[in-house]
Amino acid sequence: MSAAGGVSDRNTQTDAGWQYDLMNEASSAVRAPTAGMPIATERRARPFFASLGRCVGLAFGIGTQILFLYTVVYLFLFLRYGSDHRFAGWWFVDVLLATGFVIPHSVLLVPSIQKRLKTTMPGGLLGCLHCVTTCVALLMLFRFWGGSEIVIWRASGWAETILLGLFYGSWIALFYSLYLTGLGYQTGLTQWWYWAIQRKPPVRPFVTKGVFRWMRHPVYMSFLGLIWFTPVMTLDHVILTAIWTVYIYAGSYFKDRRLIYFIGRDYVEYGKRVSGLPFIAFGSLHRFPKHM
Repeated sequence: MSAAGGVSDRNTQTDAGWQYDLMNEASSAVRAPTAGMPIATERRARPFFASLGRCVGLAFGIGTQILFLYTVVYLFLFLRYGSDHRFAGWWFVDVLLATGFVIPHSVLLVPSIQKRLKTTMPGGLLGCLHCVTTCVALLMLFRFWGGSEIVIWRASGWAETILLGLFYGSWIALFYSLYLTGLGYQTGLTQWWYWAIQRKPPVRPFVTKGVFRWMRHPVYMSFLGLIWFTPVMTLDHVILTAIWTVYIYAGSYFKDRRLIYFIGRDYVEYGKRVSGLPFIAFGSLHRFPKHM
């Protein structure tokens, strides 16, 4: 969708302010039912464990959250200490792995893909599917990543202390940003829980408080800190950092497009006031143009 020109207003206004629901785009065109109300179906709800498919869905949701926690721990260790796995042609494998994480993670966020998936599985499980796909791609990267003995920089003394402080601070900033936007939406827990209890999930709020007053994409900004702030920068880490930095820049751009689609004019006005990333003073990740 082009950002220029008129943008259709797809907002749903509630007493809490403008809200959006990325996993249920149909709710952006009509007023969402009151959160917590039973989901209307053609038949009465069956017993909780009567359906094998429902049991599978419940197990899938629980397993997703366990997998997410395991992956976060592994991600911390991988970014902090790197990989000592050495083999010939490691750079080619690393490029494939770093790129392979980006593709499925991004494709599942495309609204048309989500709409198609809803015809094959309950909408309440889409968030879990996205989380599992991301975790599996990351775990494959951790398992098969090839390390390099070539060191670009190795900080020591106060420089090492500063870089480690920024690295740990980026983790704190990441979870703070996820908390503001709703961590349960990121892992699929919120959507899955309301599907499990057969209730309509609350519409996801459009957050402009906290750090979102200064940048539109603090989650991406925090992740940049995770990959850049390392006291030991090896050549394989350079490959990872370069590919994921490009992905974060592109991902921020396409996320803006999705949010304009779902939220409409209110997000456009927000983008005119707030930059996407604080160190970019030009292009689409700066403030939106006034004529937009």
